[in-house]
Amino acid sequence: MSAQFTAHVTELLGGLGRLQAKPMFGGHGLYCGGAFFAFVLDDILYFKVDAQSRPLFERAGSTPFVYLKRTTRPSVNYYRAPADALESPDAAMRWAREALRAAIAARSSPPARRAR
Repeated sequence: MSAQFTAHVTELLGGLGRLQAKPMFGGHGLYCGGAFFAFVLDDILYFKVDAQSRPLFERAGSTPFVYLKRTTRPSVNYYRAPADALESPDAAMRWAREALRAAIAARSSPPARRAR
């Protein structure tokens, strides 16, 4: 069902602009204007978050995407779409705009320096 769900999500979020869904790790990455702002995996939509948007997603009951890496479970800056994002086109666009803003901000910020 993932291809059908991805098609549904790209249609739902089409108002953002020209979207591309690219295959990645068994799911699809969603891009708008070259910015990677969301992905679909196992029929679940995840949105990009940052320090500004993370509290909004948490208050809406969203949880972070976490994966298993050997013996740890790191989380990344993507949170499950709040329930209303899939129930209302207006809500979907609000959350998607916030994710796109976070993705664009992340692209324009300098990379963190690693300690030696």
